[in-house]
Amino acid sequence: MINQTKQILEESLKKLMLQKPLDKITIRDLTEDCGISRMAFYYHFKDIYDLVEWSCLEDATHALAGKKTYDTWSEGLVQIFDAVYENKPFILNAYRCISRDQIESFLFHLTSDLLMNVVEEKAEDTSISEEDRRFIADFYKYSFVGLMLDWIKQGMKDDYVDLAHKISITIHGSLTHSIENFAALSEKENS
Repeated sequence: MINQTKQILEESLKKLMLQKPLDKITIRDLTEDCGISRMAFYYHFKDIYDLVEWSCLEDATHALAGKKTYDTWSEGLVQIFDAVYENKPFILNAYRCISRDQIESFLFHLTSDLLMNVVEEKAEDTSISEEDRRFIADFYKYSFVGLMLDWIKQGMKDDYVDLAHKISITIHGSLTHSIENFAALSEKENS
């Protein structure tokens, strides 16, 4: 029931964002559109931006389901782009109305899980510290998020499948090489 209420609010928000900018939508607009009380809205979300963040994370979670391994991460990357592109009016509206920090935070959260799982898998039998594993995942996360933000800023006009493919080509092997370099350094320091 809780998720159903959240999904109803999400659908209403996406519908309203096709009609007007996010910063012009009120809680009253949302609750009247979907027939849910203001109290129910505030039970689930602190404000509209909290609903936007939940909506983005919910869509991303579905997009990444089962795609967090080394063999499938590039598919997960395309699915992240798919999820963003499928919600193009919503994302572009949110991008124009929400601070860049909030959009970055959402994308960092989303890609961090994907990349950290891949790094953990590839570094499983190494002596690389958790801090170094996090650094490797963060390095690639910042690259990916920067490219995605540029793509969004330019109106999502470029072929995202091609962009995801180029990212995959760039990262393929280099992530493993990064892990090998850190492992060699770790072994050298421990001897």
